[in-house]
Amino acid sequence: MRGYAIISSILLMLVPAAVRAEAPQRTHTIVSDDYFTLDQITTCAVSPDGGKIAYVQLRWDEAEDGRNSDIWVVDRATQATQRLTFDPAGDSDPQWSADGQWVYFLSSRKQADAEAPPYDGSQQVWRIRVDGSGLMPVTRVDDGVEHFTVSHDGDTLYFAAGHEQVADDFKALREKFDKLEYGAGVVTFSQLWKLDLGSWRSEKLIDEKRVITEFVVSPDERRIAMLTMPTNETMTNEGWSRVDVYDTSTGQTTPLKDTLWRAEAPSPYGWLESLAWTSDGSALAFGISFDGYPSEVFVADFAGGELTTQKLERMDEISIEPGRGLRWLPNTRDLLFVAEDHARARVYRVASIGKAAQGATTVATPGDVCVDSFDVSRDGATLAANVNGLTHPTDIFSYGIGNSTSSPQRITRVNPQVDTWKLPQMQLVNWTSPDGTHVEGVLELPPDYTPGTPLPMILELHGGPTAATRYCFRFWIYGRTLMPSRGFALLSPNYRGSTGYGDKFLTDLVGRKNDIDVADILAGVDAMVDRGIADPQHMGVMGWSNGGYLTNCLITTTDRFKAASSGAGIFDVIMQWSTEDTPGHVINFQQGFPWSNTQRMIAASPLFAANRITTPTLIHVGGNDTRCPPGHSRSLFRALHHYLHVPTELVVYPGEGHGLTTYEHRKAKMAWDEAWFNRYIKGEHDTDEPTPKKM
Repeated sequence: MRGYAIISSILLMLVPAAVRAEAPQRTHTIVSDDYFTLDQITTCAVSPDGGKIAYVQLRWDEAEDGRNSDIWVVDRATQATQRLTFDPAGDSDPQWSADGQWVYFLSSRKQADAEAPPYDGSQQVWRIRVDGSGLMPVTRVDDGVEHFTVSHDGDTLYFAAGHEQVADDFKALREKFDKLEYGAGVVTFSQLWKLDLGSWRSEKLIDEKRVITEFVVSPDERRIAMLTMPTNETMTNEGWSRVDVYDTSTGQTTPLKDTLWRAEAPSPYGWLESLAWTSDGSALAFGISFDGYPSEVFVADFAGGELTTQKLERMDEISIEPGRGLRWLPNTRDLLFVAEDHARARVYRVASIGKAAQGATTVATPGDVCVDSFDVSRDGATLAANVNGLTHPTDIFSYGIGNSTSSPQRITRVNPQVDTWKLPQMQLVNWTSPDGTHVEGVLELPPDYTPGTPLPMILELHGGPTAATRYCFRFWIYGRTLMPSRGFALLSPNYRGSTGYGDKFLTDLVGRKNDIDVADILAGVDAMVDRGIADPQHMGVMGWSNGGYLTNCLITTTDRFKAASSGAGIFDVIMQWSTEDTPGHVINFQQGFPWSNTQRMIAASPLFAANRITTPTLIHVGGNDTRCPPGHSRSLFRALHHYLHVPTELVVYPGEGHGLTTYEHRKAKMAWDEAWFNRYIKGEHDTDEPTPKKM
């Protein structure tokens, strides 16, 4: 625990003495209900003058059985916060007017008996003054607004709205039985509109029979870039989406040539995301993310009248996350983005991106930080970021751009109660996999842990797998923070296929799922046992999505785990390709289709080794999960309960998709996991249950 003590000392030295003297004592032992006291910041937007930051804050409401999002504003100088919205309407996407007097946002407001927008529950654009007055609807579009942006000069609002179209073949039948779900033939295409905020007249600009998933208007309003796909199906976004550029002077839409990110990419199944124009509108940046391969950023350069597109040269050791936003530093060709590096996520800056050159890459948010999203002021002097630290959930921090001597300033403190919590002792740990590869993970131990004492240990496995467990405070329903507070050690390995450890470490997993990932993880378990941290007789494993899949793989590989919690896990890879909403995931990792790589898919599927399972297994799944469909979980339960007679329980969460969203369901998930592990790892029983008599 020496590393943890050193980090704590360093953090303490960074805090002024006056603040340290007033810091509350950490006396509160964390319980599951504390999870629902946490607010979350999801996005931020810097005002034009850089003086204020608008952000979205999510807060749990037990009565509403969920979380609501509201718009807040914080003053950078005084750190005074003001809540602008209070309606349970899912407010999101704050954007500033050019004069900084208004905040525009999306909201789905509902009034009793309202049958027309803006109060019929459809999503519309609203605006409110920065002092909280003057709330008013800006759009009143039938069926709602999908996306919007305010022009750079503040005079115009651009928005995308959906328009359903029924195919001509069998049209009468589809319209007669319109409550049914059809695999094809009914598509909600997008139209792009322009609303003059002076005259309040609107004009339809684009109706291309495409689905717009994102758009951005150049500051000079000469061009509008869009990410579009042919249908509403999610799978069309991973291989058939494209970048379209609309010329406002000619009214013509031109798709960018996609050779670089389709034909010449390691996989054609990539997700286009995060458009960004330079201040002068001469260059467009956008990203693409893959399952199993490194994400990339491309720049389409319109300068000089000749369009060229290039791939950003990136450092191999970091993994770009374009989905967390791309930003050009105003009045420069310097691009900002979030990238992962060894369980941290920082904002990086690439300088001087031109048609024939690219400058150095530097870190804009140094230290042990994990950035979720960020924004930059119009003058380019201030960067605001949503940051998770080692001792706090997400808060907004302000960074000076281009000033290496400036210290980050914490602007918000939305969860002051955490300052009194007895936090887990957290550290990074390393080990070597059987093939010699170095692997890293995040280890959390109880707050009062004494070195040298073996503990019951939970192995917590992240999803993706093209993702990573981050080195920061995280309290969520998948084990982190809660399990250490209950006396467990918790190990979260960043196994092969994880981001932030170099391209080879990421791509090694392609074609080798249920192989080297399992070897990496079990080597980490062995290391914790050898170091006297984990009690080998009292260990469990849990995960969600790919973590649930790996849980299923591990319990078919070894009987060393006394309990397992498999969440939204895959049981049969062939079934996964057949039923999930993103089949490119399976095609990438298995390097083919069920009919071309059958044996590889069988080898990757826990189903075909299910007879080896002896571990008591708790199974969770959302009833409407399209990413990891519930058929996998039901199949696992059938095998264990009806045929193999292994202690098991299946918990299906009605109406839920790939993640659990309601208060009740998240509470149930944590309660079931804790009870399951207590029984099968610690030998404890719920207080309201009779203790089974010994036979």
